[in-house]
Amino acid sequence: MRILLISRAFPPVIGGIENHNRDLALWLAKKTDCTLIANHRGKSFLPLFLPYAFIKALFLMRTHDVLLLGDGVLAPLAAAVSLIYPHRKTACVVHGLDIAFGTKQGFLSRVYKSVNLPSLRRLDRIFAVSEHTSHVAIDAGVDPERITIIQNGIDPLELVVPRDRAALDTLLGVETAHQFVIVRIGRYVKHKGVEWFIRNVVPRLSDDVLFVAAGGVVAGKTAGDDDYFPACEQAVRDLALEGKVKLLTNLPRADILTLLNSSDLAVSPNIPVPGTMEGFGINVIEANSCGLPVIASDLEGLSEAVHDGENGRLVRPSDADAYVEAIRLYSDDRRQLKIDGEKAAAFVSSHFLWDTLSDRYKDVLEAELTR
Repeated sequence: MRILLISRAFPPVIGGIENHNRDLALWLAKKTDCTLIANHRGKSFLPLFLPYAFIKALFLMRTHDVLLLGDGVLAPLAAAVSLIYPHRKTACVVHGLDIAFGTKQGFLSRVYKSVNLPSLRRLDRIFAVSEHTSHVAIDAGVDPERITIIQNGIDPLELVVPRDRAALDTLLGVETAHQFVIVRIGRYVKHKGVEWFIRNVVPRLSDDVLFVAAGGVVAGKTAGDDDYFPACEQAVRDLALEGKVKLLTNLPRADILTLLNSSDLAVSPNIPVPGTMEGFGINVIEANSCGLPVIASDLEGLSEAVHDGENGRLVRPSDADAYVEAIRLYSDDRRQLKIDGEKAAAFVSSHFLWDTLSDRYKDVLEAELTR
């Protein structure tokens, strides 16, 4: 089986879809004959990347069996290719927002709803990264029989590096020897809950707690979620939390790994926001793999990434009391923190390894070829 994988979101750009597509490409190449066409330059380069990818796909699909897309934004490309190669199979990974975008208000969302979603419904196979995402796809008209749920994965060999608090100090510009460092990895958008967490949780934590948020800043004038980094900065200023909060942007992967391996606890304080969603939450299992338990909102795909009591704790979204209590339990009991961190790492290694998940992609696509 020969697979042509096209990804419009790929490292070095930072994000969950980017990480997923990088690992999917890497592991499929180990298990199948997989050719990759990837956009390494972010959303601003899409107007050039899309026609380039389409033209290249027209040539390559003569010798490939399956066209696999990294997310639903590219669905029209696959639908167009299938008109020229009707006997080739088409498939797409959907992550949540690449479907939910069609429910937003505005011109681009209406275009997406009328072009991308019908194209998505024409594809032979849809891989949803969570059960919640599959329900969103079904609500958008995708045939349930064409949906396969394969959750996000991790590769511990890529994620785990030695704990290095000195390197963390250098990265943050402060000494953390006597601090309890909480990390949140993810884009600065409203539904990730960073601003909410700064305003409602951080002021109630003890002075030895340092909250570090790190992620991509959303570029202006692009479709999708609005940039909430300025709102996070304003929250820090409003509450004079400069000594308790560090906001980092667009870090290289090596620095992200320093944060994940040398902090004490991870949080995903997502809040419900109409028109957007968390399809799964790859940052959760990445933190787990590095030995951090996670406190996360019991919301959307996060409810599937975090198994309460196994790799973290789920709390009610927007419940500041619940977050403060859960964090205090860990900051007051470092022994339990270590035990739960080791338990979390073992759990995700048993449930979310790319070595296993890539076999599932391979098996499903091979079965699709026989239909």
